[in-house]
Amino acid sequence: MNSEIEVSVARVKRRKKILKITRLVLLFLLLFVIIAYVVMNFIYNNGNFSITLDKNLYFERGIIIYDDPDYKVFRTELFAKPVEYFDNISNKWLPNDLDGDKNGSHNGENYLAYTFFVENTGTDTSDYWSEIIIDDVIKNVDEAVRIRVYKNGNYITYAKLGIDGKAEKDTIPFVSDEIIAFEHRIDFKPGDIDKYTIVIWIEGHDLQCTDNILGGEIKMHMEFNSEFVDIDPKKYEKELD
Repeated sequence: MNSEIEVSVARVKRRKKILKITRLVLLFLLLFVIIAYVVMNFIYNNGNFSITLDKNLYFERGIIIYDDPDYKVFRTELFAKPVEYFDNISNKWLPNDLDGDKNGSHNGENYLAYTFFVENTGTDTSDYWSEIIIDDVIKNVDEAVRIRVYKNGNYITYAKLGIDGKAEKDTIPFVSDEIIAFEHRIDFKPGDIDKYTIVIWIEGHDLQCTDNILGGEIKMHMEFNSEFVDIDPKKYEKELD
């Protein structure tokens, strides 16, 4: 009789222990989901594309960023108006005047377009580093995305390497999975203004533009820094040779 009672007590204790562990696991999973939701909401709340300025560029060199020539003030961030839904398009469908006289966001059907300016308001000739960085990707949509960067009337289109490991037609490959491109701007004289227009779309002619990326999203930003810190530019240049 006593042994039966002891077995029952042991089973009850074991059951309570299992229930306690189960509750803790469920609580942990719930907290993980909540944190993940908050993080993703924070990442995508500001849209698909943003620009950031290293404050040292302003305080030490007088360099500013703005998207309205009539409102030139020091800001560390600019935000492009988001595109709620991207359907795939051909680069041939893009307007020819994307780098025209429009400022700020001027999105079109299934593409993001944002124009802004970098100006040297200081008294000395200076320089800056620019980088375009991928913050997050959902469903590998970066496999078919295109990022076109207009600078002072000229443009370069960036894309990930194709399935065959070669550059996609009329594009420059991403530097890495996280960094799309970088540039060192030198001889930036007082009063000089660099005009940028960023255009982002999903290229329908890309072989990796399939139903697998439906519902995907991408978040990226462009940084303007006083120095380059992410990778060794000389090493990358050697890899391109």
